[in-house]
Amino acid sequence: MIIVEELPSGPRCSRASCESVAIWRVNWRNPRIHSIDRVKVWLACSEHREFLRDYLETRDFPVVVTGIGESIEQVGSS
Repeated sequence: MIIVEELPSGPRCSRASCESVAIWRVNWRNPRIHSIDRVKVWLACSEHREFLRDYLETRDFPVVVTGIGESIEQVGSS
């Protein structure tokens, strides 16, 4: 289950202190503790999409960015 904080105009970006409407899903998992079918999601506005993706990739977490309406079943290989 994904809990999304809704603004009057749509879901909010997950970046701290950002009040912008999210239009991207940053799908990720921590391979040290999550199985391949466990997908965690951060939402992102256009300004913070790359920041959030880069933050996760520098920690060696598999990341896939999709549009807000596109969900995925798994991230990365086992």
